[in-house]
Amino acid sequence: MLERQGYTVLEAAHGAAALQTAAGHPGPIHLLLTDVVMPVLSGRQLADQLARLRPDAKVLYASGYTDDAVVRHGVLEAGISYLQKPFTADSLARKVREVLDRPTRS
Repeated sequence: MLERQGYTVLEAAHGAAALQTAAGHPGPIHLLLTDVVMPVLSGRQLADQLARLRPDAKVLYASGYTDDAVVRHGVLEAGISYLQKPFTADSLARKVREVLDRPTRS
């Protein structure tokens, strides 16, 4: 979906593979799109570890759970960029653009 929108996509089967891919990628990584709940390494743990390698990368979480449920259960805090599954190609493209256009926190 994102490649059709003109984005370069690096894919990984799981969190550890994503970290390896990020470490070996010579160019910038602008955005991490990750599921909230994953085996072994959660999306939040992946994002925290990626931030050490790529501090400028923004993060967009996706989940089948509602944003209220993931906040209430302490998985994510309020204000985090979040996209609820299932989503359409258009809603994904809009949310990715929104997150990328947001100013980076200093």
